[in-house]
Amino acid sequence: MATLNLLAVFFTAIFLSMPLFAAPYACISNQLNDTVSVIDTGSRRVVHTVQVSGKPAGIAIRTDGKMCYISTPEAHGFAVLDTQQAKITQTVKVSDGALGIALSPDNRLIFVADWYNNTVAVLNSQSFELLNTIAVGQSPSGLAISPDNHWLYVANRLDNSVSKINLRDFTVSKTTTVGEHPFGITLDSTGTRLYVANVKSDDVTVLTTSTMQTLATVKVNMLPYASALALNDSRLFVTNQDDSSVSVIDTVSLKEFALIPVGDKPEGISTHPDDRHVYVANWFDNNVSVIDAKTLRVIDTIKTGEGSRAFGQFIATH
Repeated sequence: MATLNLLAVFFTAIFLSMPLFAAPYACISNQLNDTVSVIDTGSRRVVHTVQVSGKPAGIAIRTDGKMCYISTPEAHGFAVLDTQQAKITQTVKVSDGALGIALSPDNRLIFVADWYNNTVAVLNSQSFELLNTIAVGQSPSGLAISPDNHWLYVANRLDNSVSKINLRDFTVSKTTTVGEHPFGITLDSTGTRLYVANVKSDDVTVLTTSTMQTLATVKVNMLPYASALALNDSRLFVTNQDDSSVSVIDTVSLKEFALIPVGDKPEGISTHPDDRHVYVANWFDNNVSVIDAKTLRVIDTIKTGEGSRAFGQFIATH
């Protein structure tokens, strides 16, 4: 009995010394009621609702999920949300039309696209010091950074183009014409292929990043807004704002092969780090649909706040 008790104490000590791994948070900007819903992706329920003034729109999140950066267009910058404490720790003024926001994969740089001034601001993620301002095309929106932190890609909505920026010297390397009114952009895990959702032409432009040449143009449904990859980059999920659906594209054949009904006016979309579950923010229904990328079915619907937008990467990658 004494031996058993000693063993119990031993294994309890080991268990208590082990790190506890929680499911990552998803941060959903609710633009119409100035809040952010923090979803525990383990329980798939909202665990915190945090007030964020300035009409929160864009989302970027640290790879470890501890900090979330939220663009606030009417406050001309962004807010920093500590997801563990569920409170805003900093607000930063950047520019007139802050919308698209992204964080470099090494968590060192924050990029903010200015819709009105046609620029992208580059800030230090610790000090929030402005390091550079890069001139791009008209109405920059979606942003994506290569896995090696070398390249930044920017969708220029009113110019119908995408800019490729060298982050070694913050210069535009190339600008390529895509479909009409590009908005959300998604880079694959290798950084070799870029998917551009073109709102007005109802299609997705597929670019080879090395040359910025068009590999294919894939027709989807009405007003595609943003996209996310799942299942080892084999499937691309695209939100179609005007028909309450998500198009599914096979990334080998580059053809749409499925259409999934979701909530009304789907906008932001991100994939869980399990690479299987895809979260979709529905603007008009004030909720989030969770899609199983294997079965292509909605397996859960999570009530959030008014005007759920969540434009950008809103789930931690680890």
